[in-house]
This record gives sequence, structure tokens and C-alpha cells, in this order.
Amino acid sequence: MEATSIPSLFTSLSIPQNHTTVGLSNLLSANSQIKSLFHHKRLPDVGWSDVQIQRLLFELSCLDTNCEESVKTQLAANNGNSSSSYPHRWTGAGEREGRIYSTLVSSRHFGLGHGIGRSGDVMEAQPKAVGSSALLRLCLRLVLDAVRRGAGLAGQTVKNSGRQKKKKQQKDNNNNNNTASGDDESANNNGNGPASYGTLLPVCTGMSMALVLSGLRDRANQLDKQLANKDATATNNSNYNDEEDESEAVAPPERNIVLWSRIDQKSCYKAILSAGLKCIVIPTKTHPTTDEVSTDLDALQQALDKYSHRILAVITTTSCFCPRVPDEVDKVAKLIQEWNSDNNIIDAATRGTGIAHVINHAYGLQCHQTNKLLNRACTIGRVDAIICSTDKNFLVPVGGALILSPNDQVIACISKNYPGRASASPMVDLFITLLSMGLNGYKGILEERRRLVEHFRVKFDVLAKKFGERMLDCPRNTISFGITLDKLVGVEEEKKNVQITKFGSMLFTRCISGTRVVPTGETKTISGHTFQGFGSSYERYPHSYMTAACAVGMGEEEMNEFFERLEKCWREYVGKREKEARKKLKQMEVKDS
Repeated sequence: MEATSIPSLFTSLSIPQNHTTVGLSNLLSANSQIKSLFHHKRLPDVGWSDVQIQRLLFELSCLDTNCEESVKTQLAANNGNSSSSYPHRWTGAGEREGRIYSTLVSSRHFGLGHGIGRSGDVMEAQPKAVGSSALLRLCLRLVLDAVRRGAGLAGQTVKNSGRQKKKKQQKDNNNNNNTASGDDESANNNGNGPASYGTLLPVCTGMSMALVLSGLRDRANQLDKQLANKDATATNNSNYNDEEDESEAVAPPERNIVLWSRIDQKSCYKAILSAGLKCIVIPTKTHPTTDEVSTDLDALQQALDKYSHRILAVITTTSCFCPRVPDEVDKVAKLIQEWNSDNNIIDAATRGTGIAHVINHAYGLQCHQTNKLLNRACTIGRVDAIICSTDKNFLVPVGGALILSPNDQVIACISKNYPGRASASPMVDLFITLLSMGLNGYKGILEERRRLVEHFRVKFDVLAKKFGERMLDCPRNTISFGITLDKLVGVEEEKKNVQITKFGSMLFTRCISGTRVVPTGETKTISGHTFQGFGSSYERYPHSYMTAACAVGMGEEEMNEFFERLEKCWREYVGKREKEARKKLKQMEVKDS
């Protein structure tokens, strides 16, 4: 209903003009908010109401074809009266026309049944789904704004902004969006920050990692081939064009190796294998004065020199369980860039060749300290892609990931690597949540977590000391915290690790979730590779311990309740162990007598 026609329409219903003016002002205000959102493409400072969000979603849904079609209603009508006229505007004769049988399912998705993207690109607009396409593009702009102004990640530099737009226009004119052969930039980040460009994927962190690696492999193969052909041409022009030399020039080594700084989470390791790549696990090292487990830069340097041009990428991690701390991604980024430069594989006409750097930033957006580390990494070294989970960072259901990069061509190759159309559900959830939060709401949950961190640390330390344990000293991890469990079970007891693990099971049965209990010396085999000391990301970690996280979304009341339950459960466990020990001692005395 157009705002200009409302006064005359309402007058025909004998509604007083002054009443109509009040209602019209509400409509104009709501329209103004939507126009502002599309115009500025920025997160509103104050979150919208549910009514405002639903109105926008239904308006976007109406832009999709077949949005009003209900299979259930059609079948019922046909069974009752086969001669009834077809009630809908659109007729669909394809195999996928956005038909939804259940009205409950349709309501859950606001009628958005076409999904996002096309077979060639997950971010590409659909002719049948203009509303869904607009929602996706707008959601991406909003989440980029959130991580820039809210989480503190740097975006595209002002200096490069105009130049990038000019370059993109030239690429569009040349129909050369998929290659970088015309770029006049080197393989570094050109001053761009980690949140300069982005794409959204409707899969979790692990599968997103596999898609990112697959996209980088395709791009690397393409650029390496271009470079090889360029070298072959130069060789021929210099009259060194015998068959053997030319053959070697056009056959660059296969990039099938990924160097992975060890982090004991199964999904990343499996993602590398799922992408058809070989994973080389780079060992970690312990800090000399703290309990931290961190990056072994010397081991990484040795691996770079050993596997050389066969390496596709190095994967580092910034969000991890204590005692593991975020990788030194800034030093790794600088190390990779220097290695690429020393091996003469950075060329102005082949931007992006060389070893790539992928950062697993799964739930790291909530940590300001780690975000600053990413900004620095992009400033001094090589960063290609940063993978962030939507559920852990923005409090939405599991199922989506945000991929960030200082390089627009990397984002393009990842988006084009997604096979087929994708589910819109994770993007709709994120879109709704961002509008509901607003910038102030998002900053608020980040600030609340930052406020609770110190309280969490102190309470955990006090509780540990009550039972003769201590806090693990890992100052560079400000999300996950750990305490030792060295005295929970006697050293001389058999099956010590089993008893310690039982403590973890006991916590869960007492409605405490999210904690991890890690005994010493555990082994785990994943896809043929055996990890010694699994859980601590280090082969010989000296302590058994438990971890708990002060993550975004936790409130002070929940935190206090957690520590009360943990202490109660701990006392109960110690009491049971003492009772068992007395019973065992008594049995031994009876046996001796």
C-alpha cells in the first residue's frame, strides 16, 4: 500500500483525517528506516523491534517468485475441485520452484524457499529470488560493519578504496573477474585490513575450511600455470626453447600440502583431508615461564624449507582451549611473506602466487586482543583468509561461517568454489540477529564478556586453591581458562586417567556443559595420524587439567551458578573417592587378618 494513497483510501472508510495522519507518520517512519538500511548498508545503532524485522523479511519474501505458493493448499484444492482456477501469479515448470508443503515450515523461513547463490557462485543473485539475493548481500554488508565497528577489525584502507573500485570496473569490462593476471599489486595485503572483503557460507567452520582450501588450490594452480607460461614464453624468446626445458617450465609442482600448527580439534584436520590435501602437523612448544602451549616458529620454518613449492597454505588458529594460546599469526604472516619473497615467487602480474596463510578465527571475534593481532598480521605479512563461526560469535543457531580477507580475489575464488545453491537459513538467522542487536547491542555483549573475564579468572583461581590445585598461567588466552587436576586422583592409583575422565562425566550429569577434562598422556588417532598427548595440543604436557570458557553470551548470574555447581560437584567427587579409599583399606585389613 503506497503511503500517498492512504489518506484517500481511509477517508472513504470515514476515518478522521487527523487519525490517518498519525498512522501515516508511523508508516513513513518505518519506511524511512528500511530506506536508510539499504542506502547506508550499515548496522543501525539501536536494534529494531521484532515487528520491524518481520515486516522487512516479508517484503523481501514477496520479491521472490512463487513466494505465495503452497503445495498443500494446491493439492487440497485440486482434490476438492479440479476445475478451480489457478490462484497464483506465477506458474513454475522447473524441478525447483520454491514450493513448500508445510505452512509451518514456510512460516519458519518467512516464505524464503529459493535459497541463496547459483551453481557458479554462492554470492550470485538469482533471477527467481531477488528478495533472497538482496537479503544475502545486505546481511554481508551488515556483518562486515559489525566486525569493523564492533569487534575492531580493520577494513579496506581509504588509500586503496578508489583504486580497487577502478580496478574492479576494469575487470568487469574485460570479463576477467576470475583471474588476477592484470593486477598491478604484489602478493601482500596492500595495506588492507582483515575485514576488507568477505563472503558468507551456509556451513560450519570445518566445512568452510575445506571450501576455502579448495578455492585457494584452484586459484594457486591457475596463477602458477600463468607464471609458468610466462616463463616459458620468456625462455622461447631467448632462444632456449628445447623440448625438455619448455616442458619443465609449464609443469609447476602440485600444491597438495598444508602445514597446520597443531591444535587438538578434529574438525580442522579432517577439513584438510576432505579437501584432498595432505596435512603436515607442525608441533607446538611450551612457554619457558608460563603454562602456555604456542606456535613453534622454528619448526614451521623448517617445514617451509623442506616442502617448499608443494605447500598450498599454512593454517594457524586464534581461538583454542587452554593451555593452547592463539598462534602468533603476525609472526607467521611475516615469516610466510618473507619466504615467498626469498624464493622469488611474488610477481606483480601474478598476485597471490606462493604459500597462502589461512587463519582459523572460529570464535575469536569476541576477543579484542586477538583481533588486534589479526590487524597487525595483515599489516606486516601475508594473510589470505580468516574463517569465523556465526553461531559462536553472533549467538545464532549452528550452521554458518563468515570468511574475511584483505584480498578481494581470494574471496571471489572461495565464493565460486561452493557447489550449487545454498540454504538461506543461516543467513536469515544472522540477518535477523544483527538487526535485533544493532551496533550498540553487539558492542554490549562484547563489553559484557570483557567485564566478566576478570571475575571468571578470579573465581576459577579461588576454587582451584580450595582443592589444592592452581590456575594454569596462560595470559594470552582470554576466552578459555584452565586449572590443574593433579591432586584429584592419587599418583599411585591404577587407571588414573579413567578416574579423572569420570570427573568430567560427573560434571555433565550435574548439568554443567562446556567444560573439558584432559588427563595426561592420552593418544588419539584421526584418519591414520596419531596425536600423542591429545587434548593439550602438546605431546608431553605435564598436567591433568580442566578448562572452562568465559564466552560471549554468558551472563554474571550464569557464571556464578556455574562455579557454585562446580564446587559442589567437586566436593561430592572427592567425598566418593575418600569413601572408596576407606572401603578398600578396610578390605585389605580384613584380608591381612
